[in-house]
Amino acid sequence: MLSVITLLVVLTLSILVTRVATVALTHTGLSKESAKFQARSAFTGVGFTTDESEKVVNHPVRRRILLVLMLLGNAGIVTAVSSLIVSFINVDRSSSPFWPIALLISGVLLLWFVANSAFVDRHLSNLISTVLKQYTTIDIHDFSKLLHLSGDYQISEVHVEDTGWLAGMRIAECSLRKEGISVLGINRVHGEYLGVPDGDTVIEAGDTLVLYGRADTLRNLSQREEGWSGDIEHEQQVQEQKTEKKVEKQKDESRQPEAENKRS
Repeated sequence: MLSVITLLVVLTLSILVTRVATVALTHTGLSKESAKFQARSAFTGVGFTTDESEKVVNHPVRRRILLVLMLLGNAGIVTAVSSLIVSFINVDRSSSPFWPIALLISGVLLLWFVANSAFVDRHLSNLISTVLKQYTTIDIHDFSKLLHLSGDYQISEVHVEDTGWLAGMRIAECSLRKEGISVLGINRVHGEYLGVPDGDTVIEAGDTLVLYGRADTLRNLSQREEGWSGDIEHEQQVQEQKTEKKVEKQKDESRQPEAENKRS
């Protein structure tokens, strides 16, 4: 029974460690899903060799986080497996194994429920962020909050196909700003990266654009094909953006009297 409890404690600590690492990686600029994937990969020692993994390893702060995860992961997995084996090998033959198995299953189900709870995730993430800011030297920037990456807005990569609407156009020519989209960078097919490109930069087939804007608009842009159909979709998105701006302006104007009343 003690070995089962030890196993559950190790699993709890493992979940907590990966959650801390996930929050820390998120604050270095990774998306939440990417941070979670990289944290679990490092902790379990899977080591996926992807472009995203290379970006994580090349970042000094992220690399330190992953190194700590790897060390803790090796110790945690060995301890968990050892506890699991000992818990069933050392069971008294005269006693029933029902209670250790029941405790193990109940504990794992409880941990699974807590780990997937949005309420726990929100409050635990806030607590971890506060502790990291106070007691570590990690340079923490919550890019999700800075860029308001919630609801409609997001950062996305759009790959430019040969038949894509953007292929061969200059950034100024395609007027993405009128659709509410900002071009943050361009990954060239040969490996070069252009940060904050100007309006004269030509978008080439095979490029991957790093864009910031509304999710629906970015999704439409990624599927937009060349020719008159693409031009029509562009104009539709421009009109939708104008409508959104009008709505936002009306909301802002309606809030101004309330703000003035509060000041007075």
